[in-house]
Amino acid sequence: MSAFPFEIHATDGKARTGVLKTPRGDIRTPAFMPVGTAATVKALYPEQVRQAGADIILGNTYHLMLRPGAERVKRLGGLHEFMNWDGPILTDSGGFQVWSLAGLRKLTEEGVEFQSHIDGSKHQLTPERAIEIQADLLGADISMQLDECTNFPCTKDEARASMEMSLRWGARCKAAFGERDTQALFGIVQGAVYENLRKESAQRLVETGFDGYAVGGLAVGEGLETMCEVLDYTVPELPADRPHYLMGVGKPIDLVEAVARGIDMFDCVMPTRSGRHGQAWSDFGPVNLKRAEFAEDTSPLDASIDCPASRDYSKAYIHHLVRAGEYLAAMLLSWHNIAYYEQLMARMRATIAAGTFDQFVTDFRARWAEGEARRG
Repeated sequence: MSAFPFEIHATDGKARTGVLKTPRGDIRTPAFMPVGTAATVKALYPEQVRQAGADIILGNTYHLMLRPGAERVKRLGGLHEFMNWDGPILTDSGGFQVWSLAGLRKLTEEGVEFQSHIDGSKHQLTPERAIEIQADLLGADISMQLDECTNFPCTKDEARASMEMSLRWGARCKAAFGERDTQALFGIVQGAVYENLRKESAQRLVETGFDGYAVGGLAVGEGLETMCEVLDYTVPELPADRPHYLMGVGKPIDLVEAVARGIDMFDCVMPTRSGRHGQAWSDFGPVNLKRAEFAEDTSPLDASIDCPASRDYSKAYIHHLVRAGEYLAAMLLSWHNIAYYEQLMARMRATIAAGTFDQFVTDFRARWAEGEARRG
């Protein structure tokens, strides 16, 4: 039995809409989780994130354990109180960030030894320590198992070794986590782009037993078509009564295609990272507000979105802010992008419930292709 009840209210093909119930509030699915790397969704107040439609945010174990330190966050009341967010929080395990350190890490069966990118100090992240930081010190509502990410591309032997390590670490995370009524633990499917490895990973994780199941190791350069192929043969191996989470994804088209394949939860830094670089997201793809064509464009970013940043400021004004290097540019664009992503999830929930999701996907693909054609 899962710590958090997951109610599926409607399906349309493989797409599902429902609610993941947590003590800190319901998470409407499909759900997009804005990324609060260092206890903040960059350039936004927590109230703005909530007003944009987010039910849950993501925190980053690696960054928080280094600064300000997980023990300090615990002394200050836990992550929710520390960052003034009273809704659910999912924390990643830190595995992806440690994987990205390359020359600064040493991998063993016990865990990962690594040097801080901040001051060079040495740390060890084991499955047990990852659970202690996430569940006990930060107080995450949903913790992720520690896993080993694989490079792309990689050989099948490399992928298997990584998958096997992740499975062993997952079992240790489960043992360390134990049984909890107010917190949940998700396992992570690995196996790169190899169908039999993905299926085996999923089946063995299900045998271990988790409250939800994530698909990791994607959005690392494999491209949309390959990502969809991996989801096509991986998601059917996951329990239908548990949430399915695609980690680190992605562009709006990625979200739509993944929901069509049975994914319920997403996270990605793209909305706020794009906002800091002058880009607004839309059904047609990214809009670069630096371009001179917007210098006298008095239309809003998107009047259909109930968000001040989307509705109340002209493209000309935001173009000026971007070109002038003003902080407000990143604030407005990040706010719009989070609101757009949340509205996209709401539209998918509504069309799944109405039984019109297939048409939504067809129309969205056409708009996305039109945008790509415009950009050349």
